[in-house]
Amino acid sequence: MSAITPRVFSGVQPTGNLHLGNYLGAIRKFVALQESHDCLYCVVDLHAITAQLVHDDLPGQIRSITAAFLAAGIDPARHIVFNQSRVSGHAELAWIFNCVARIGWMNRMTQFKEKAGKDRENASLGLLAYPSLMAADILLYRATHVPVGDDQKQHLELTRDIAAKFNNDFSQKIAAAGLGEPMATGDETVNGYFPITEPLIEGPATRVMSLKDGAKKMSKSDPSDLSRINLTDDAEAIARKIRKAKTDPDALPSELEGLAGRPEADNLVGIYAALAERPKAEILAEFGGRQFSEFKPALVDLAVETLGPVTSQMRRLMADPGHIDAVLRDGGERAGAIAERTMKDVKQIIGLLDD
Repeated sequence: MSAITPRVFSGVQPTGNLHLGNYLGAIRKFVALQESHDCLYCVVDLHAITAQLVHDDLPGQIRSITAAFLAAGIDPARHIVFNQSRVSGHAELAWIFNCVARIGWMNRMTQFKEKAGKDRENASLGLLAYPSLMAADILLYRATHVPVGDDQKQHLELTRDIAAKFNNDFSQKIAAAGLGEPMATGDETVNGYFPITEPLIEGPATRVMSLKDGAKKMSKSDPSDLSRINLTDDAEAIARKIRKAKTDPDALPSELEGLAGRPEADNLVGIYAALAERPKAEILAEFGGRQFSEFKPALVDLAVETLGPVTSQMRRLMADPGHIDAVLRDGGERAGAIAERTMKDVKQIIGLLDD
């Protein structure tokens, strides 16, 4: 039998500068997860070319994401940090999953509809099929858990569907090969090789909105740099952006209900609460009745205190690309060893000759 080891996988695309939303919503949670789980953290560079094939500096973007992982506190010795394209099994398993997944499943993916827009005929095949690659990213390591945000829940469901269909279709062959373990699928029990990966939700979701428009998510692609706090911003830039952040003329409320209909106020209070790791209600109890002219300096101090060490370490790491490359090389070798075992098993199950 091939026992499934509890394991966490997560990836970040190397597209544009990482910002405060990425840090609070994902990377800081990655750091916490490494204390309780075996983790693989991947820079998913193959995903970066689905919507935009040509990049000005893809190597620099890959190193920047890696630097953010390390600067935030991810330990590449205890866990695995690597870039996706170093391990050929990602693309190899994705092709097999393209044959497992159904076209109807892909057509239901809302992110493809949003990213392709009205000109779907000109979208790349990679953009349509990338949820299958995402499933391969996860299941290549037979990951049992994945930290997910709202925008990726549908893709994790697809990963679960692909795993379930593979296990069901090849149940007898999995058993004959002595691989996998009994798994419940509806009312039936099959011999499953791939786990039905579970979402990992740690505490309330942190949704950071634009500093210029509280109705829009903070985004790497926003044309205004003032809309976001980049992880490479120094203390002066952080302070300037918070001071210029859009607000309204009213004082902060003392109760959560008072934030209704005030998206910019809600956003800044939420950022403060997330950085301080305290509930928003506590922040309002402290600052309720005070003007933004008093609240913003306190938010600046907290943001600089919290992000300053991360941004400083990121800049130091980016000045030494050789060190980052060594981390990715080591991580790629360790990830590759796990992936090689999986692909050997998968080929045996399917019936592909592999000497």
